[in-house]
Amino acid sequence: MIRLTNALTATPAECKSLALATALLLSLAFPPGARAAASLPSNQDCIDCHTDPSVKRYVGNQVAPMALFDTNVFLKSVHAKLNCTDCHDTVKDMDHPRGLPPAQCASCHKDEARLYAGSIHGMSRAMGASGAASCADCHGSHDIQPVKSADSPVVKFNLPLTCAKCHSNRGITAEYQMKYPEVASQYSESIHGRALAGGLVPAPSCNNCHGVHDIKRSVDRSSSVNHANVAATCGACHLGVEKTYNASVHGQILAKGDLSGPVCTDCHSAHQIEAPGGSDFNARSDEQCGRCHKDRLANYRETYHGKAMALGQAHGVAEVPACYRCHGYHDVQPPSNPASHLSKGNIVATCKQCHPGATASFAKYVPHADPLDAKHFPQLHWTFVAMTSLLIGVFAFFGAHTALWLFRSGYLYLHDSKTFREAKVEAQQGDVWFTRFAPFERFLHFLVVTSFLLLVITGMPLKFYYTDWARAIFSVLGGAEVARTLHRCGAAVTFLYFGLHLSNLAIKSWNSRARFQGGTLRSKGERLIAALFGPDSMIPTWQDARDFVAHQKWFFGKGPKPQFDRWTYWEKFDYFAVFWGVFAIGMSGLIMWFPQFFSHFMPGWVINIALIVHSDEALLAAGFIFTIHFFNTHFRLEKFPMDTVIFSGRISKTEMLHERRRWYDRLLGAGRLDDLRVKDEWERWKAIARSFGYLFFGLGVILLFLILYAMASRLAH
Repeated sequence: MIRLTNALTATPAECKSLALATALLLSLAFPPGARAAASLPSNQDCIDCHTDPSVKRYVGNQVAPMALFDTNVFLKSVHAKLNCTDCHDTVKDMDHPRGLPPAQCASCHKDEARLYAGSIHGMSRAMGASGAASCADCHGSHDIQPVKSADSPVVKFNLPLTCAKCHSNRGITAEYQMKYPEVASQYSESIHGRALAGGLVPAPSCNNCHGVHDIKRSVDRSSSVNHANVAATCGACHLGVEKTYNASVHGQILAKGDLSGPVCTDCHSAHQIEAPGGSDFNARSDEQCGRCHKDRLANYRETYHGKAMALGQAHGVAEVPACYRCHGYHDVQPPSNPASHLSKGNIVATCKQCHPGATASFAKYVPHADPLDAKHFPQLHWTFVAMTSLLIGVFAFFGAHTALWLFRSGYLYLHDSKTFREAKVEAQQGDVWFTRFAPFERFLHFLVVTSFLLLVITGMPLKFYYTDWARAIFSVLGGAEVARTLHRCGAAVTFLYFGLHLSNLAIKSWNSRARFQGGTLRSKGERLIAALFGPDSMIPTWQDARDFVAHQKWFFGKGPKPQFDRWTYWEKFDYFAVFWGVFAIGMSGLIMWFPQFFSHFMPGWVINIALIVHSDEALLAAGFIFTIHFFNTHFRLEKFPMDTVIFSGRISKTEMLHERRRWYDRLLGAGRLDDLRVKDEWERWKAIARSFGYLFFGLGVILLFLILYAMASRLAH
């Protein structure tokens, strides 16, 4: 036993023994771990200091209050029973240095920390990206709640907003060049986001697709959103779809290691996933398919289906067939595969989804036909070549004819403008008038004008579907369905006036058999031939050829201006152009209107030919009427700004002597001139007729400029 003595009188050996004994007693009473724990600040010490407003801290070089967190929030968090120093393990004393490292979650959450270290967030942060998400950015700091708590920022229903703090922050998305800067709004408007917001628990949130702590870039092969893994990720919720997709031509391409094979996100997008079947989904699906099948999409756009889709998607055109309506959804196969929706055994059933009366012949319609491809589509190609040649030929010939006429009239006007103006006024305001068009003929022309404008207004937007004005017209009309109905109404009026005119011709021809010619009663056959080919007939004769030659000589100043009979050669051309147009446009339009009926005795590819003929002939008709016909009737200086004869039905004596002297002399010689002398009151309703005329004329000019603009913009691209 050691004897304790006064330290002042103890020997050195006694002092050494006393120190050893004291150390031994202290080690038994206070183990090393206990002494260390006793020296660390308690939670209450930390709370007292960090909530004391008198205690200051430094942020940079600025002094700031010490209140860092709400005590009540911390006491309700999942970490409330832990010591502050368990997370902030670098804190040893109350007076600790500034700039401490963040809380060390890995000391408790080792597995999560390991996964996080290999994630895009962890790797970015390790490389110095301070903006990369940390544990606290997602889970919170002192207010961390259980992950299944409704208050947790990472619970399924709150996670989209938590991720959006970074992924919709324009500063962060721009700094780190994130692929989807609008991801939050895109997801919230998608079918997944709307379902989750509505409380549907199975709806996927961000972590269902991207993972939790192991979120990786899509280029990482182990990422759940890597191109090769997308189908499996989506298949976790969409049971059975993955299996169907893997058996499809797209899945087989991917299975061979070819990453060009489309996956779910290529067709449905990553975050803007829509409910199938809507008009927006239809239009977007076509665009998505077109990313890989550009040539097919371009040709599809030239069909009625494609044009109606482009013009009517804002008006709910969900019934217009998109790509998947014919090719299938997730089970797309090449037509050579018996399981394909377009195989020989299935294609008719596929067509019958929209066309109940479809036949095997109808199914031969080619929805992606390229008229420029002579090798694979010879019938369509040569039809396209013929119609294009007709367009170019007509406009080249009559364009030159119009230019020469305009130049000659302008030359005469400049050299003697006074005489020219006086003759024009006298012709338009003469005091003696004769009937040129009967009321029935004027009524037919009214039907021609109204139906033609209706057809152009509702038809040309389809041809030039890619322009803003086309979409605007369809929007005003109410969409593709309304425009289609109005177009067919215009077609019905066209067939009506054409039938009425043919009936009137037949009646006149029959009655002409009893008419005297030159005072001598001929046989009925001779009188019929005279009626068909006489000067009052619209059928071209050799005299028209002579008039044409004489007119060309006048254009070049090589002869006098020719005098015409009741009809000029250009009027006869206009007249028979209507016959050709009604036949070509009308017949092709009927085939497109009733494709199933015509497919009973025609192959389906005739529908493709009908589309080419209908479209190009309509462009020829509209372009010719709004340019050549308008010039011949209204634009030339003698008639400008409008010739109202078709509304009034009458022509002045001065104009007859100036332009149609042969007709005047013939009527005078036959004693029939007084029979045509006007007895009506045209002046009383002239203003009304002219108003309608200017309206029709103005619409035609506007449509002409829209067509020219559309064609120019197409050529520019």
